[in-house]
Amino acid sequence: MHLIFNSLFFIAGIKWGDWRNWRKYHSTILFLWFGDLLYNFLCYDYKMWEYKESIFGLNLLPNHTIITLLIMFVAYPSSVLIYLGKFPKDKIKIVFWVLFWVALFSIIEYINLQYLNLITHHNGWTIGWSVLFNAIIFPMLILHYRYPIVALLISIPIVFFFVIYFNVPIF
Repeated sequence: MHLIFNSLFFIAGIKWGDWRNWRKYHSTILFLWFGDLLYNFLCYDYKMWEYKESIFGLNLLPNHTIITLLIMFVAYPSSVLIYLGKFPKDKIKIVFWVLFWVALFSIIEYINLQYLNLITHHNGWTIGWSVLFNAIIFPMLILHYRYPIVALLISIPIVFFFVIYFNVPIF
């Protein structure tokens, strides 16, 4: 099923992504990858969420790590190319654009969690935390695109908050 979801992201990225200007968004894609890699490193033995394949592609996507790599290399770049490539200039439209992406990612996770069994939550993580996390990530992407150093600096206390709040054993 992750193959289908990522195929849909890929098709959407091809159709609506700003591929002509992909170099402008490259560092923000890397920023998103770095955050996901950091999560997977810090939480390797103490996951907040874990992807699994339940319907199609069990042989191709046997574990969380492989599924995460698929998402990182397909869904994230496609999403960033659409999100930043179509980012509006009007303040009201910006609010609705960000809310649209927060809702989209949250709804996809909810469906994957409740109906498709493609993700599980652990160690106190809930769909509410995912919605909050999405509400942090999407503004951070535009912040990183415009002011990368500021976004990196703001990310540090956010990471510390999650590590401390969820008692992630990093030592």
